[in-house]
Order: sequence, then C-alpha cells, then structure tokens
Amino acid sequence: MIIKEINIRKMKMRMKHPFTTSFGTFQDKDFLLLEVKDELGNTGWGESVAFHSPWYSEETLETNLHMIRDFLIPIVLGREIGHPDEVSELFAAIRKNNMAKSTLEGAIWDLYAKRNKLTLAKALGGERDKIEVGISIGIHENIANLVETVRGFVEEGYKRIKVKIKPGYDVDVIRELRKNFPDVPLMADANSAYTLDDIELLKQLDEFNLTMIEQPLASDDIIDHAKLQKQLKTPICLDESIHSLEDTRKAIELGSTQIINIKIGRVGGLTEAKKIHDYCMERQIPVWCGGMLESGIGRAHNVALTTLPNFILPGDTAGSSRYWEEDVITPEVVAEDGYITVPTAYGIGYEPNLKAMNKFTVDELHFKAE
Repeated sequence: MIIKEINIRKMKMRMKHPFTTSFGTFQDKDFLLLEVKDELGNTGWGESVAFHSPWYSEETLETNLHMIRDFLIPIVLGREIGHPDEVSELFAAIRKNNMAKSTLEGAIWDLYAKRNKLTLAKALGGERDKIEVGISIGIHENIANLVETVRGFVEEGYKRIKVKIKPGYDVDVIRELRKNFPDVPLMADANSAYTLDDIELLKQLDEFNLTMIEQPLASDDIIDHAKLQKQLKTPICLDESIHSLEDTRKAIELGSTQIINIKIGRVGGLTEAKKIHDYCMERQIPVWCGGMLESGIGRAHNVALTTLPNFILPGDTAGSSRYWEEDVITPEVVAEDGYITVPTAYGIGYEPNLKAMNKFTVDELHFKAE
C-alpha cells in the first residue's frame, strides 16, 4: 500500500465528568485524530493519546503535532508499505515520542486490516469475540460519593474496579471500598505518587486482597519497584515505567513487577504492544490494556489489542457512554454486563462519525504525496 494522503484533526471534547488523578484534574480532552489514505482510496484512523500538559509523560498534544507533522509524516508519505510492522522500523531513528509514533502507526494498521479484509483484531492475531472490561475511577473529595459511584459500576457488571490513590487518600479509601465490596476485584492506581519512604504505608494495602497496585513509585523507575515488591504481598503492576519490550524484559528480570499494563500510545504502537504481550505470555506475566481517556478511535484500537490471548485481566476500555455524551464513531463502543463485543467489520470495526468529528474539530492539517 502507498500512503498518498494524511489528514490531522485537532479535537476538543468535553468529558461527562471531571477526571482527577494524583497529578491533576481536567474535563476537556484535547487530542489529535489522524487519517491516512492509500492509492486506492482506503482509509485508516489513529488517535494521539497525549494530554495537553506533560503530567502523564513528557509528550503533549502540541509536541505530538510537531513530531507528526515535521518528522513522521515525511517518512511515510508517498512510501510503499507492505506491513505495519515496517512503520516502527522506519521510525526507529527518532528517539522516544512514542505517542506521536503510535498515532500514525495505528492509522496504518487500520488501513492494512481494511485492505486485507480483516478485522484489526484478526490482523493482530486476536482470538476473542468479546473482552472483559473494568472501570477506572478518579479521586473523589467525598468517600461516601466514591462508594456510591463504585456501587453503580458494580451493578452495571464491570469486572474490575480501579481507583486512583495518592498520599492522604489511600488506605482509608481502600478500606472503605473493601468493606462495602468484599468480593469485587479491586486495584489501586498511584500514578507514581509514592516513594520508598512510604513502604510501611503501602504494606497496609496488603490486607485488602487487591488484584494489584499500579505504578506506586517514580514514572521512570524499575529499581526501587523491585525493592518494594519484595516487601509487598500485593502484586505491583508497572505502567509509566514501561515504554518498550526492553523495559519489560528488564523489569521482569529484576522482579520489579508481576503484571504489565500495556498502553498502545505509551509503548509506541501496536507492533511494540504485541511484542510485549508475546514476551509476557512466554513468561506467564499477565497483561491488561490501560486507558488514556480515548475517544472512540483510540478505544477501538484498545478493543482489538485486548483480543490477544494474554490479556487475561480486565482492562480500562469502558464503553463510550462512560466518558462522552457523543463519541466520534458509529456505532459507539458499548459495554454490556462487563463485556464489549468485538466488532466484525474490517479494520477497527467502527465507522467515523464525521458529523460529530466536525463538531469537535478545532483545526485541520492536510498532506498529500506529490
């Protein structure tokens, strides 16, 4: 396939509710959608998951736009590509900027699947026709309100509850949740809010039978996590520390983690995500798919990835209605009784809702091969 045209939309969508983590609160989601077209007129879609500020990683919407426009598009525009795996090789000379790379690579994966009359799930080697989903819940000022929020999601059938924690909002919160929901799979996500000075506090979480504690220590650390894991019964799951297969290998060999959260954008695309999945499966390390508050385009990529066999823990890919009054795909992603049915249409399996896209588009850029 020859990449003949690339279009970028700068988007702004309001979430139904503010989302709060240890590093900030926001309600408006700024992001990029990217469309690629081949010489036959087929199209593929990708989404940048970078936030407007560098609080999750060093990447932002604006740095992604810069990297995509000025470095990545010139590499692939007008080029013939046989398989999407080639894209990460083409981008290898550019260091980091994984979310930018993933945006364009994801669109090319979607295009490849459509050209070959495959679902994206099948193109990746997926095996499931439905996936289990959990829910990610931000920090609440009132614990009683948090309990009722969780109760609503449990009643909706979500298979796992993830709650954000931070210093001063941790043990008492988890204790109250476990008291109210003694049998619900429960995990805590710290988003790097703690240090080794907090070992005694974090050890208190062991009594609550958590599925995992996610990324308790620094976002670039794997050494101290190994020290912490030796002190905890609760499995540590790494998120921000894992950007590649090499990071995964080192973390597992050091004993820094017992579970890996795979986020497509964070690791640089579906090709690298699949490599990490395969490596973990060989070593019996469970993986699950994390969320970045995606619109329907990014959410569809997550659904496809989660069909791979080692995604044995429910991910963060809830239905569209959890986050948006209106999504940018049709049909929207729907979760029923804690499951999402994997679409059977080619590519990501959902059609772009151009009317909704136009409503939320604040700027557009267009590139054509000569």
